[in-house]
Amino acid sequence: MNATVESQRVEDARRSRRASSASDVLAHVGRGTDIIVPLANGEPVTVLDAIEQAADTLSGVRVHQMHVSHDRPYLHGVYGDRLRHVSYFLSDVTRPCFRNGTIDLVPNNFSEMRAILKERTTDPLVIAAASLPDRHGYFSLGVSADYVASFIGRARFFLETNAAMPRTFGRNQIHISQVVGWVEADYPLVEVRPADVAEDDRRIAALIAERVQSGATLQVGIGSIPNAVLAALGNHQRLGIHTELISDGVVDLVEAGVVTGVDKQLNRTKCVGTFALGTKRLYDFLDQNAAFEFWPVRYVNDPRVIAQEDHFVSINATIAVDLIGQCASETVAGLYYSSSGGQADFARGAMYSKGGQGFVVLHSTTKRGTVSKIVPRLAAGDVVTTLKNTVDKVVTEWGVAELRGRTIRERATSLISIAHPDHRQSLTAEAKVLGYV
Repeated sequence: MNATVESQRVEDARRSRRASSASDVLAHVGRGTDIIVPLANGEPVTVLDAIEQAADTLSGVRVHQMHVSHDRPYLHGVYGDRLRHVSYFLSDVTRPCFRNGTIDLVPNNFSEMRAILKERTTDPLVIAAASLPDRHGYFSLGVSADYVASFIGRARFFLETNAAMPRTFGRNQIHISQVVGWVEADYPLVEVRPADVAEDDRRIAALIAERVQSGATLQVGIGSIPNAVLAALGNHQRLGIHTELISDGVVDLVEAGVVTGVDKQLNRTKCVGTFALGTKRLYDFLDQNAAFEFWPVRYVNDPRVIAQEDHFVSINATIAVDLIGQCASETVAGLYYSSSGGQADFARGAMYSKGGQGFVVLHSTTKRGTVSKIVPRLAAGDVVTTLKNTVDKVVTEWGVAELRGRTIRERATSLISIAHPDHRQSLTAEAKVLGYV
């Protein structure tokens, strides 16, 4: 097939599937339709607007999504069961909605999202933000491959293209022949600026950085401590990236030549992630950058895949740790704050990696030092995200507690030693009552 014929074929497909407006998606939404939406900037704002505006005509429609960035009336139960949200990870937007009972929350490990959605949905409609189609007729899912990329060729897709969405590479391409419709939109992506780094963050980061060898492959999240860790790795060499989240801090290390990925076992020389969230600088850097690949989360977060990388380093934040090493990372004082995400996925992958290390990080106190985040017991209702048998190292600004293979007495003693000094005496007394020391 010559180039002229191929170009005409792509143009014919483009015209036949291009929607006149976002409301054309309603032709694909029926009674009881399950709609799957990517997380964060993968949400097609104008398409979901159109669905919500027609909510009074819908019946039993459910929207499945992690980490919502845009507040909407339907999240607050305005349309009842005609249009209801099913969350898989709470955000600032959906957290109060869950507590008010207007949305549902499904516990999950991020790596298993595609399996859960496959089991819980019937003939789902995927609506997603994407880059503009290229000259070959391919869209890119941009900054959000996540669980949605696994449905390419396996579900109906209606796309919202946006010039602001970077064209990225990896297992996130969808051909125009594979969509039931697409529409253009024009709005900026949501930006999340790097969190301010405090002195305690730098102390934690230094403790981790000195334990990371050159040539290691990293998973690092978002927030002040992860930002500090990335900044502390500037003197390392040949680092690799295999992480669910690509953030601005990764850009700095790539530009400095610290991250090259040459020692990786999989996707050598590539920074692999499943979604990106940060500033416009990050999104611009990712656009048509072949050094980055976005893969489905069922691959990126699979502990069996992670374990194939030697010297894999996982760094995840938690909210509270008890004296035997159980980490509660998704609840605060027994109330749901987020969900499991990929923390357990990467902790397990690092555990099985040759020379791997799993770091769980937290500040030693909260509420201006009055409350210890290392506790004798987790609070009533707190949910264990990472099991004591999986946790490797816990890090506060006071040091590193080595837990893997340690006795309960050794665990409790080590964790007390990295608690804030003001709380160590009371923690020791509680540990004696529990028979730990």
